[in-house]
Amino acid sequence: MFLLNMKKGLLLLGVFLMLVSCSEYQKVLKSTDTGEKYTLAEELYNQAIVEDSKKKFRKALRVLEQIVPEYRGKPQGEKLSFLYADTYYHLGDNQTAGYQFERFVASYPKSDKLEEATFKGARSYYFDSPSSNLDQEETVKAIGELQKYIDKYPNGEFLDQANDYTTELRVKLEKKAYDIAKQYHHTENYKSAIVVFDNFILDYPGSPFREAAFYYRFDSAYELAINSYQVLMEERLNTAKEYYSSYKKYYPEGSEYYEAIQTSFQDLDSRLQNF
Repeated sequence: MFLLNMKKGLLLLGVFLMLVSCSEYQKVLKSTDTGEKYTLAEELYNQAIVEDSKKKFRKALRVLEQIVPEYRGKPQGEKLSFLYADTYYHLGDNQTAGYQFERFVASYPKSDKLEEATFKGARSYYFDSPSSNLDQEETVKAIGELQKYIDKYPNGEFLDQANDYTTELRVKLEKKAYDIAKQYHHTENYKSAIVVFDNFILDYPGSPFREAAFYYRFDSAYELAINSYQVLMEERLNTAKEYYSSYKKYYPEGSEYYEAIQTSFQDLDSRLQNF
């Protein structure tokens, strides 16, 4: 019985303290004392970091939104601006975090938080990059911001992460370009497919999709040739043969598409002999 009463007492005490805390928070939030709000915002932010608490970050953000404009241009403005951006960062609002970190970097170029802010801003845009089947404007933006960090901090604390993110995003752009070319092939728009695969091979020499691009460029030329009018067929078969030679130059026997390309080439060669 004693233990049960003690547990009830502790529970009631916890509820009481929570209500008092909420009451104090609302009181400061409605106050016109910016100094008091500054102290509260800093306390809430630090607690949120330690506890990894989204709730605390959201509470800190409400206070920061009120006082950041008030301290702009003042000595405390630098710290508040970083906390403001970092709060959005921890809340997962990537667009806003990226924008606020960019503002911080531009406003405080001598800050000891400059490297961290530069990386976190770029990382925010990285997290905002969509899947490869969507528009890649945000991906291009993220690559640009990450490259700024890499160029500015060649021995930086976050260099390995920045390089990994950049590589991942570049592959995503390559996947987008490759998928567009492949879509032309699958919809039997072979002329356009050849042009887009040509551009892909030139633009992305180290791409993991490069072999597939060589193969589908040949296959597009082959399909275009064998489905052509007789008067166009010989020239197009010879073009396809050149693409076959390009594929074989870089990807000899044993490559992923070897059997398929050999079957098509034997047919192609047989047709050419008829001319």
